[in-house]
Amino acid sequence: MKHEFYIRRCIELAKKATGETYPNPLVGSVIVSGNRIIGEGYHHKAGEAHAEINAINSVSEPELLKKSTIYVSLEPCAHYGRTPPCAEAIVKSGIRKVVIGARDVHHKVDGKGIKILQDAGIEVISGILEKECRELNKRFFTFHEKKRPYIILKWAESGDGFLDRGFTPAQISNNLVNQFTHQLRADEHAILIGSTTALRDNPGLTVRNVPGKNPLRILVDPNLKVPHHLNIFNAEAPTIVFNLLEHKNDENIRLIKISSENLLEQILETLYGLEIQSVIIEGGRYTLQQFIDAGLWDEAFRIRNPNLKFGQGTGAPILHGEPLSTKIYRDNMIEFYKN
Repeated sequence: MKHEFYIRRCIELAKKATGETYPNPLVGSVIVSGNRIIGEGYHHKAGEAHAEINAINSVSEPELLKKSTIYVSLEPCAHYGRTPPCAEAIVKSGIRKVVIGARDVHHKVDGKGIKILQDAGIEVISGILEKECRELNKRFFTFHEKKRPYIILKWAESGDGFLDRGFTPAQISNNLVNQFTHQLRADEHAILIGSTTALRDNPGLTVRNVPGKNPLRILVDPNLKVPHHLNIFNAEAPTIVFNLLEHKNDENIRLIKISSENLLEQILETLYGLEIQSVIIEGGRYTLQQFIDAGLWDEAFRIRNPNLKFGQGTGAPILHGEPLSTKIYRDNMIEFYKN
């Protein structure tokens, strides 16, 4: 039980840097001596010291390290990048026991950190609260294991199942839900829509109702029908346009040519190559249903306003199964699904 207690603290520490460590994972670390925490640290930002180093450096009595256990939510790294390998730093510190939440699946680590520690005679225990540690870095794990971004579906529908009123954009979400959706944008790497949504709704796809970074905008516009004066092309964030016609790079807009066959797979393969770790699909019925039917999604948020009836319009996408959870926001509800 004590291992779980300290790994849970590692997770708490790691979350302090949410949104700041890309492309690195969130990692927290705790050093314990005699049932007392003597050091803590977490990875603050890519390029800066990792969690284990910050934890070791926080110890005011370094002589205790040789009698200590270091807990870390993710396997210590084993390669030289912008920082030296943490596994080697742990060996040099004199720590004799390492407890790990989850193994790192990055091809440059993937057990190599554990091997460095074990070869040095250090006791290693792994797999403590592994599910929770993987959930902490669900984007990172999906990206490296499935070779694609973590995909989140999001849409809002009326109580009778329409995305709009008579094929005209209409307000469905209330202010509380709008804050939720803008936080979702701030937390993810990119956001994707199709050409119909761009033409009909003219969205900016930026973060406005909460503090945070604007996501990379992705537009699927096969025939380049969307004019460049629309909001998706403004200077607030860069935009990638997947199309069938041309490759072209401007200062803020990148056109990427793909073929019409296996469209989704090509898009995700390209985004993987660009190291995009997560994407919100916020398009219309057609785009969302494509991802659902292909099984290419990880989470979905269906926003519903049960008392709002449109009578006719664009039907909401069909997602089978029961939600894992439902939260009420005044007259709105958000149903959460996981694939």
